[in-house]
Amino acid sequence: MATSRSSHNSVPDTATEMLTVLAAVPAGDPSRPALRDSVIEAWLPLARHLANRYAGRGEPTDDLIQTANVGLIKAVDKFDPERGVDFAGYAIPTIIGEIKRHFRDRTWSIRVPRRLQELRLAITEANSTLTHTLGRSPTVADISAHLGITEEEVLEGLEGARAYNTTSLSTPINADGTTELGDTLGGNDYEYELAETRVALGPALATLDEREQKILILRFYGNLTQSQIADQIGISQMHVSRLLSRALVKLRHELHAGF
Repeated sequence: MATSRSSHNSVPDTATEMLTVLAAVPAGDPSRPALRDSVIEAWLPLARHLANRYAGRGEPTDDLIQTANVGLIKAVDKFDPERGVDFAGYAIPTIIGEIKRHFRDRTWSIRVPRRLQELRLAITEANSTLTHTLGRSPTVADISAHLGITEEEVLEGLEGARAYNTTSLSTPINADGTTELGDTLGGNDYEYELAETRVALGPALATLDEREQKILILRFYGNLTQSQIADQIGISQMHVSRLLSRALVKLRHELHAGF
């Protein structure tokens, strides 16, 4: 006994017929989930084909296929045959839009505002179009006029595009590979933190009398003990201790006043 092709339980001969049957099945019909899965599976080659068009741009092909499949599912769920639009013509922009959204949201090395991500895409497309129509590389002014934005916005988009890819600090930068990019970067120099203090120290020392200055120099530059300083100056070690403490208090006061 032949099976009717219009029955919900029958399997249509083509992917297009599957869509027509799916559209006729009520949302609550128990056969709808399996039929929907069959429709999606039938159109998977289209999604894979579109995903492969974007391969080689820094993203794993499997990720691109998965993203394209998400776009296909959205297209299947939203497609309405009664509008008279061919499914492929409806699904292709939906799938490509999903793939482009993936590149926009997932592949930036450094996160930048979505406005700049979209601006970069617009500038890239404008650059390609203008290069073809002008027969030369477009200027910032050309892109500005084409997109209807200011030259400052074009420059902002170009600057933001630099965040799309980054370079590893381990990248060799010489012929024999012995020097890496990270080797050319400076490190933290904590001496800079003391620069202002050193500048202010000279005038502060000038406020001390000659004996106080000599004691400080012998103690902190000559690395002598208080007993050794006492022997050189001819005073007691206790007196050296008092003079040293007094000199340091004066210096702190002068340095704090200077800042």
